[in-house]
Amino acid sequence: MGLALPAAAALAQADSGEVVARNSALAIEKLCHLARRGDAESQYQLAWIFAHGRGEERRDDWASYLFFAASSQGHAGAKQMQHSMTWPAAQVPSCLSRSTAPVFAPATVAVNAPPHIDRMVRKLAPQYQVPPDLALAIIAVESNFNVAALSPKNAQGLMQLIPQTAQRFGVRNAFDAQQNIRGGLSYLRWLMAYFEGNVALVAAAYNAGEGAVDRHRGVPPFDETREYVRRVTARVGTAPLPFNAKVAAPSRQIETMRRLAGDVAPSSVVN
Repeated sequence: MGLALPAAAALAQADSGEVVARNSALAIEKLCHLARRGDAESQYQLAWIFAHGRGEERRDDWASYLFFAASSQGHAGAKQMQHSMTWPAAQVPSCLSRSTAPVFAPATVAVNAPPHIDRMVRKLAPQYQVPPDLALAIIAVESNFNVAALSPKNAQGLMQLIPQTAQRFGVRNAFDAQQNIRGGLSYLRWLMAYFEGNVALVAAAYNAGEGAVDRHRGVPPFDETREYVRRVTARVGTAPLPFNAKVAAPSRQIETMRRLAGDVAPSSVVN
């Protein structure tokens, strides 16, 4: 990993007593839980620990993931780190995964978006704390980047917003590309909080509605929805997504869904 001079100097500050004192296993566990809940400062601090190998092995790929997550929420320090250092491909840190099963995270995202749509999504998605690649995958599956797409169920535009969803998120013209993307990003941000970053549940809910996912306590047994989830996760993987817990309270069924899927419950926060 190549360090620009300011970044190298900043890394050296990780030797300060204040930082090292927070590098116990218990402190890292707390940071992992808060980072998983979408706390940008915790993501940033945890990234520093992994980048410098304090209390854990040095993992630049984990640091890359966490700096991106914090940067997407507007964290100034994380943005600086992204721009001043050369990072390897991002990998989700093991402590952020709730599942005991291996996390599937493909090396590349096979989405060929028109350049103007790609630029728009990559500009807008961080404002909504949504990974741009997830939004692009949803658009690819929903409309194949057709701004004028209209489904038999009256889903409209790039992200195929039905009128109720458009109204819910303040979209007046679903065939306006920017309005449509903003509405879809708003819905994705809400779903990420509601299903606590579970990609499969977020994708299933985007297709079938969060009510259907709650009723079936997981991905509904609809061929269309299961194929939809397969196509989205084939592009972005199943690594848990950072989410902002302030956006929405979690689904009342989330613990049941986690238990049925064999996922591990999050660690309790140590005050």
